[in-house]
Amino acid sequence: MLTVRELEVRAGARLLLEHTSFQVGPGDKIGLVGRNGAGKTTLTKIVAGEAQPASGSVTRTGPIGYLPQDPRTGDLETLARDRILAARGLDQVLLRLRKAEQRMGSDDEDERDRAMSAYARADAELNAAGGYAAESEAARIAGNLGLPERVLGQPLRTLSGGQRRRVELARILFSDAETLLLDEPTNHLDADSISWLRTFLAGYTGGLMVISHDTGLLEATVNKVFHLDANRAELDVYAMDWKRYLLQRETDEKRRRRERQNAERKADQLLTQAAKMGAKATKAVAAQNMARRAERLLAGLEAERASDKVAKIRFPDPAPCGRTPLTAEDLSKSYGSLEVFTGVDLAIDRGSQVVILGLNGAGKTTLLRMLAGLEPPDTGQVNPGHGLRLGYYAQEHETIDVGRTVLENMKTAAPELNETDVRKMLGSFLFSGEDVDKPARVLSGGEKTRLALAMLVVSAANVLLLDEPTNNLDPASRAEVLSAIRSYGGAIVLVTHDEGAVEALEPDRVLVLPDGTEDLWSPEYAELITLA
Repeated sequence: MLTVRELEVRAGARLLLEHTSFQVGPGDKIGLVGRNGAGKTTLTKIVAGEAQPASGSVTRTGPIGYLPQDPRTGDLETLARDRILAARGLDQVLLRLRKAEQRMGSDDEDERDRAMSAYARADAELNAAGGYAAESEAARIAGNLGLPERVLGQPLRTLSGGQRRRVELARILFSDAETLLLDEPTNHLDADSISWLRTFLAGYTGGLMVISHDTGLLEATVNKVFHLDANRAELDVYAMDWKRYLLQRETDEKRRRRERQNAERKADQLLTQAAKMGAKATKAVAAQNMARRAERLLAGLEAERASDKVAKIRFPDPAPCGRTPLTAEDLSKSYGSLEVFTGVDLAIDRGSQVVILGLNGAGKTTLLRMLAGLEPPDTGQVNPGHGLRLGYYAQEHETIDVGRTVLENMKTAAPELNETDVRKMLGSFLFSGEDVDKPARVLSGGEKTRLALAMLVVSAANVLLLDEPTNNLDPASRAEVLSAIRSYGGAIVLVTHDEGAVEALEPDRVLVLPDGTEDLWSPEYAELITLA
């Protein structure tokens, strides 16, 4: 159970939300929606206890499972399975069992007796926590999220960013928490995993608050919608399912517009009449009363919801380059005995469009990092061609220095621009005023996406490496990114689960990992996109 009282949320000096109160109890399934940057992630962090409000309070009873947009995975040497089991403390119990089993083979009789006692205690503790059925439950949840047994036996450091995020989601779902707070849980999930997650959350009996741009998930799971209105700094509560919310919200917007139009018309009439009467001394008091009445009419209205602003994203003309600005030969990558891919060759011609497909964990992000020069291959090499200017968009936002401000990150990306031009560019990506001085670490996922895209735009790159560029974006912002991809004149190498992004790219070639098979694009490959 969560109880929020008189909450005020700020980002620096900017007011995001004021005087907000609500509860999340068993059976409440709340979709938290609003445009990127409205404050959804900030509010969720506060509710989860990861951040402090400007004022107000949050009371938490019972365990909470919180999945942030950028999950922390703990010790990277931990096995994926143990990270999930740790949600119920089972990792340590199983470790004690394994150690006791080893000691039971000792030649020392006293040591064997102590080991058997330790085994019995650990076994009793395991049974109290659900026994081996709980371990099977964890494996079942992980498998449904695209984490097979071989992945569960690997250290976290060997997993891709998408796999680590799914480990964290599996850990939260396995935790038996009474309340779940999930921020974009479908990121990095394939179509089958998303379908399973919808069913799981629909049957969940605890409290749920979820931020998601996946309307299918919201439609299948939520029975309440909280709309965070960035223009009014208010939380509009709709105690209804998703479809009814969409209809009701449109009705509310029409009502607000109609009320404002009527009030403005009456106020205009009153002010016009007051102006006429004010010229006569005998009617000055009546005129003042009319003017005050007009002011009250306007002041009493709810502010009309302004059209949500969207960053205008247009990649500039690419810098001149040679015929083949980037090539890669015989690339391979392994983590210990685990071979990710081997013998990958790739040539990126000027203006070409290439999409990289493959199952999660096949090495798509790793390959992009190699092409960007951020990760060395085990074998082979990446060769820059004449005039190459690379722009890399990382799904985990690694290109952003979280220790620097928004403005400082942009200056680093475009050192040749003066501060006025940098601020103007940031303004087009909806960073203005004090927003540009915010440390990047406090930005929401959507805001980090906007900053990373802004840094990409000023790079004048002729080869763009894009890793899941539409994650964390609301529909309007996603449409802007797709339009930018569609109109860009340089070369693009794209990794995505988003079918719309591939349609916008209109790829001429496809590279399938881990085999490294390169082929001309055909619609037959489309079914691999959401499985990737």
